[in-house]
Amino acid sequence: MKAWKAACQGKSFDSTLIIPQNKTFLLKPLQFSGPCKSPNIYLKLSGTIVAPNNKLEWTGYHINAWLTFSYINGLVITGDGQIDGQGSAWWSQPCLQDLHTGRTCKGPSALVFHSCNGLRLSGLTHSNSPRVHIILTNCYDAVLSNLRITAPETSPNTDGINVSGSKNVTVKNSYIGTGDDCIAVSGGSSFVNITGISCGPGHGISIGALGKGGHDEVEEIHVRNCTLQGTLTGVRVKSWQTSAVELSDIRYKSIVGTSGTDQVINLSCSRSHGCTNIRIERVYIRSMTPGKRINANCINAHGTWSHTIPDVKCLLP
Repeated sequence: MKAWKAACQGKSFDSTLIIPQNKTFLLKPLQFSGPCKSPNIYLKLSGTIVAPNNKLEWTGYHINAWLTFSYINGLVITGDGQIDGQGSAWWSQPCLQDLHTGRTCKGPSALVFHSCNGLRLSGLTHSNSPRVHIILTNCYDAVLSNLRITAPETSPNTDGINVSGSKNVTVKNSYIGTGDDCIAVSGGSSFVNITGISCGPGHGISIGALGKGGHDEVEEIHVRNCTLQGTLTGVRVKSWQTSAVELSDIRYKSIVGTSGTDQVINLSCSRSHGCTNIRIERVYIRSMTPGKRINANCINAHGTWSHTIPDVKCLLP
């Protein structure tokens, strides 16, 4: 933390915090906060960062997150190092007494970025988060690339990347295999581009779940050139049926892979507002079981499809 404060408060144009290779650092929950004086803050991770592997070591901390970066513009995190959440202790019995908020059964997310505009995150390996591996909230102009995110297929709620309330976000050229969504885009997000993702195991690439608290808006979400291997589902939109969720301008293009369920394309939208201008093009998803029939499902979803298997007859051709 002393090194971080020195980099954040330094007046150099390219203040850099280096985590050296061949070294492992055990960190309890930390918050790296801005604003910083330098227009760009660089964090080069060449070594390994690990979380406590015993839940009792989290007692007395806010345990919704392990490492949090907030209100830092121009943050650039690169390197070939590793962030290991050591989450296995949480997966079977996730509850713990939180000194500040009471009992929780969620477990901490590993890496959270809040209000970090101009974020760049690339090259790192993220593994075994107790819950979500990477969360972006209220971020503008973020690029996440060349990441490797892994957790066992049986680990609950270990989404790879969650994006909420953020705009102009690109996630590209990465491998994500976890126990939940590879990537999930939540309410308040717009202009999110997802490309070149190899996903699986996991639940696929999802928009939602949306509308649990009432109204949500999501628009201009583009998913293309992705591969799904053995995911629970393939392409899906998840909304609470009684919510006031508005989704528009969503495009899935050039996606191939396999799914473990019959319903490989599932567009479940709000019954009152629905989804508009959905475009599904050149999406080819088959069952993991050879010869098993697959299908697509829509609830109040509107748009077009072409060159897709299975047929998306609930949309216009």
